[in-house]
Amino acid sequence: MGENLGNAIIRNRQQVKHIMNAYKTYVTVTESQELVLSNLPFKPGQKVEVIVLAEDDKRKDVSQKLKQLFDETQAIPGIQDITEEEIQAEIDAYRRGE
Repeated sequence: MGENLGNAIIRNRQQVKHIMNAYKTYVTVTESQELVLSNLPFKPGQKVEVIVLAEDDKRKDVSQKLKQLFDETQAIPGIQDITEEEIQAEIDAYRRGE
């Protein structure tokens, strides 16, 4: 499912140049090297600009490692017993330099 990014205003020399409705989705290139876009939030016959960006594997790897770290951290015995109030108290103490 895609993500409607709303209307974006592009300014050039203090004047509105163009208003566009942006839509973001993720698809996979098929074996025949094609992309299929469906259920788009645009009117039939409406012209759209298409820009194709390859997924950044490095960013994906970092994201997966961070998720794994979160999962491992949350699995530490006793972690689930920490309350939001205790977390906030630690943050406040850190900010006070304690």
